[in-house]
Amino acid sequence: MYRTEKDTLGEKQIPADALYGIHAVRAKENFPGNTLFPVEWYRAVGIVKVACYKTYRKFRDAASKKLGNDLPFNPISDNILDALINAGGEVAEGKYFENFIVPGVQGGAGTSINMNVNEIIANAALLKTGNKCGNYTYIDPTSHSNIFQSTNDVIPTALTIAVIKLLQELEEKINLLRQKVEVYEKQNRDKLRPGYTQLQEAVPSSFGLLFSAYNEALSRDWWRVSKCFERIKQVNLGGGATGTGLAIPRFFIMEVVPELRGLTGMQLSHSENLSDATSNLDKWVEIHATLKAHAVNLEKMSSDLRLLASDIAGDKIIKIPERQVGSSIMPGKINPVIPEFVISAAHKVYSNDNLISSLCGQGAFELNAYLPVIGCSIIESLSLLISSNSTLLANLFSGLIINEAAGYNALIYSPSVTTALSPYIGYHKAAEVASLMKEKKIDIFEANRILKVIEDEKLKSILQPGNLLKLGFSLDEL
Repeated sequence: MYRTEKDTLGEKQIPADALYGIHAVRAKENFPGNTLFPVEWYRAVGIVKVACYKTYRKFRDAASKKLGNDLPFNPISDNILDALINAGGEVAEGKYFENFIVPGVQGGAGTSINMNVNEIIANAALLKTGNKCGNYTYIDPTSHSNIFQSTNDVIPTALTIAVIKLLQELEEKINLLRQKVEVYEKQNRDKLRPGYTQLQEAVPSSFGLLFSAYNEALSRDWWRVSKCFERIKQVNLGGGATGTGLAIPRFFIMEVVPELRGLTGMQLSHSENLSDATSNLDKWVEIHATLKAHAVNLEKMSSDLRLLASDIAGDKIIKIPERQVGSSIMPGKINPVIPEFVISAAHKVYSNDNLISSLCGQGAFELNAYLPVIGCSIIESLSLLISSNSTLLANLFSGLIINEAAGYNALIYSPSVTTALSPYIGYHKAAEVASLMKEKKIDIFEANRILKVIEDEKLKSILQPGNLLKLGFSLDEL
């Protein structure tokens, strides 16, 4: 069974019980593909619509109070408004998402997003009032669902809400991971290991210092994400097509953002320049730069741990949890899938960053036509980073094992440990010790017993964690 819907371009046959309509069908035909639109953004559009309907009711009632029945417009009845609010609330909960048929990659600056949701809300409201889908003479997707709205203020405002929610989740996930890393830092503060520069053994370090560097990086990420909310809290809702508010009551413009703030609990505010907020998307470039920085830190940390736990490392000083079978042909092979996932996710974020920057620059005059792809990319990056933090915490750091003995053994057999002797015996004598260690594959204690460059007890003292890891030396120690 089908119903016939019309627009200015002609007619289309729509499945009789479908909540989408002709606008969504045209978009699906024009933008073939299966790139999924984020449900988080869809839900946020629903809550923005509810704010608009509630604000419309306030405007209607205020106008009636002032002018009585002599209104210059045909008011929407409470029965219809209640149905619209109910349906919009259901969209905000994620209901009817199967009727959202517009792909994520599209043209039109988000008009297809807005109209698909308008159709869903209108048809859901029609069913709630005892009507059939498509009976737009009673509840219409544009004159009712879209009352006093434009794609150009509803869709970016909804994106802001979706991103704020995801940023809140990311902030929490970063902090949980940071706390776990801090535990490893404290537990392994004095456990020695060789440091590495350019993949070569370097001066002595510790597991504590390794994890302290990760802790600091995650702390910066946590702080940067916490600052994002201030950068994006201003929205252009009420600004209409280009931020001028044309054809929208001033009452509505002033009241709709406070209404939305009450519904979401978010510290949203009207942009001081609605035209700027409509045409310029540099705030998304700025926000995504923070996400990219976090991706860099996650990749660095994951790459380090992958290398330290690899078979190439020999006697592994770190062991990461074995999460799944690594080969369909090689029995017993286990791969570092968690670091590989995080590194892959990070590079997807990097590619999204390039896309977002270039398309934000493609805005022309009063509007940016590429907001849908920009928004989808931002949400994808957020989702990947939330997943990366979650799996690192649950599937890597929960079960990561420090091999203290292997770390210490690697250190005392590393010629680079002789750097600690330089202040006491000079560079050249320390180099003799290093050369002998390398030639005979012996540890520093054995090399010193052969060369006798320093007293054994003094050597033991120098190589204590407290001496190796303190910041520099004083003349009194020589």
